[in-house]
Amino acid sequence: MRFIVRAESRGRIRVHADIERMSLAEADILEYYMKAVPGVKHVKVYDRTCDTVINYTCSREAVTEALSLFAFEDESARALVPEHTSRVSDRDYENRLVNKIIFRYMRMFLLPHPLRVLWCANKAAGYLKEGLKALGEGRLSVAVLDATAITVSFARGDHDTSSAVMFLLSIGDLLEEWAHKKSVEDLAGLMSLNVDKAWIVRDGAEMLISVSDINAGDEVIVRMGNMIPLDGKVISGTAMVNQQTMTGESMPVKKDEGSYVYGGTVVEEGECRFIVDKAAGSGRYDRIVRMIEESEKLKSASESKAADLADRLVPYSLAGTIIAYVLTRNVQTALAFLMVDYSCALKLSMPLAVLSAMRESGRHKITVKGGKFLEAVADADTIVFDKTGTLTDATPSVVDVISFGRNNKDEMLRIAACLEEHYPHSIANAVVEAAKIRGLNHEEMHSRVEYVVAHGITSFIEGQKISIGSYHYIFEDEGCMIPSGEEDKFEQLPEEYSLLYLSIAGMLAAVICIDDPVRDGVKAVIDELRDRGFSRIVMMTGDSEKTAAYVAAKTGVDEYISEVLPEDKAGFIRSVRNAGHKVVMIGDGINDSPALSEADAGVAVNTGAAIAREIADITIEAENLGELLVLRDISKALMRRIDGDYRLIITLNSMLILLGAFGIITPAASATLHNLSTIGISVYNMTDLIGA
Repeated sequence: MRFIVRAESRGRIRVHADIERMSLAEADILEYYMKAVPGVKHVKVYDRTCDTVINYTCSREAVTEALSLFAFEDESARALVPEHTSRVSDRDYENRLVNKIIFRYMRMFLLPHPLRVLWCANKAAGYLKEGLKALGEGRLSVAVLDATAITVSFARGDHDTSSAVMFLLSIGDLLEEWAHKKSVEDLAGLMSLNVDKAWIVRDGAEMLISVSDINAGDEVIVRMGNMIPLDGKVISGTAMVNQQTMTGESMPVKKDEGSYVYGGTVVEEGECRFIVDKAAGSGRYDRIVRMIEESEKLKSASESKAADLADRLVPYSLAGTIIAYVLTRNVQTALAFLMVDYSCALKLSMPLAVLSAMRESGRHKITVKGGKFLEAVADADTIVFDKTGTLTDATPSVVDVISFGRNNKDEMLRIAACLEEHYPHSIANAVVEAAKIRGLNHEEMHSRVEYVVAHGITSFIEGQKISIGSYHYIFEDEGCMIPSGEEDKFEQLPEEYSLLYLSIAGMLAAVICIDDPVRDGVKAVIDELRDRGFSRIVMMTGDSEKTAAYVAAKTGVDEYISEVLPEDKAGFIRSVRNAGHKVVMIGDGINDSPALSEADAGVAVNTGAAIAREIADITIEAENLGELLVLRDISKALMRRIDGDYRLIITLNSMLILLGAFGIITPAASATLHNLSTIGISVYNMTDLIGA
């Protein structure tokens, strides 16, 4: 496609597409295509003018080359566009807003006065109905104040004031609806399912394939700790499924033959096979939107406080109106209390601030499932880290395979990879990757796989029991033995690595040594977290005391706890909370799930187990623990903004009431300034808290 450069400066270029018109869908294709170019930081496509503004840090040539290769018909470019974007919704609200303003002034200048009065009476009747409905339900809400103000103005013959108040209220309602819908849609997009591969059964064998290649009618198998990729009906097996992203309910639901399962939910226990009912992109986004809108997860304590305060202030506004009229016998003075209320700004601005903070977090690749979790992060004084895959590298590597009992190293690694690939975790991924690098084909050759949380995996190959896992699992739980004469070899195993033990038929067959180095920059992040107010930073791990001490020294945590089980992690966090502290937990594995649930805010890394991501309240990128600093900054800034909103709203509206009560401004001016200030505060609350 041909583009014409209209303007440019350092790191910014504005180009015009040489076409007659651009549809909304085409604008999305161009926007997401350019966003995918390495080094492009921001893209804004103006479909009406066919212009595009691009901010970049790469070379100018990279941007222009990408533009020269672009075509709307390119399937790879189309595939980059998410299932839902906000462009159509934004255009709809823009048109509705413009139409409201145009029709308002057309009525003022074209309709004769009697018809304007009739129109005003008809609209006022709707507000009066809402006010009476609230009173009938025993509620003194904002609707009562609005209805009273509009009705009194209309009854006094001040139709222009009544009409102006209704116009501003309708504009405010439209902007509130628009802002809330946009925030929820953006958040839902961030929370949408992103499962790359899944196990399917074909010709009696299991195959790991891309979710995009799965069709309706395919048979899929999902085991404990993994995410159900698509909707379908269970044909065999029994599983306890966490459906929190669908229903908001954290308690797992039993699914067996004949039950329906939903894409994006997670198997907590057991396993099941199901027939795919709908292929990818079958409505999960819409279900997430409904869950977000209905779930109390969006409600932080500050939001609940704002809504409660707003309702509690309504009786005082009504009382002020009555007292003002009794003392002055001046309707205009009394109207000053009706035209201005604290409720609108409080109820509108606080949720917008929280939703905008969640959306801003998303731009930093942090997914937050509710406002109360941002508040918890802001208030927390204790942060607890899992070690493996969190403080240590997300991509550990196998450095050696030490075989026992005359077993072949490569064969042992092949068997280990065959078992480990069913339960993705950083250590499991290292084993699978090592087998791949060595060209070891590990096709399915075992029967049913059983996973024991925080311990290991067991299966059967040619009638022999195969187990892989921790020392505790292999030697204490499974009672495996060291081959005779190889005790010294076992005692000399290197302790600087994480060790996986593989047993066959009750005998140790191999030990896999995995290098699990501390992430680059972790110590700096720990120090920064301490500077940001975390007084206690703890590391917990199932590894040995020696390994734990080594990692603790490298990372700079305040304390560490080694050789812990999942219930030990959860118990520790529970005890800290019971002592009056707020706790953030960071983890990535199935064994971290109980602790993530127990914390005030559970944070999972996105390369971890699906169950950890599902149960966690917040998800960050595994590659960058520095996102925790951004999360803390956004959370703290959100609380400061909310506190500032309280002071500003109370001050501004109190001033407007006083100005109206002393007759300095008219009721219409009070209503106008009140609504404009509410809209202004709300728009401000939609801005970034800490910037890009």
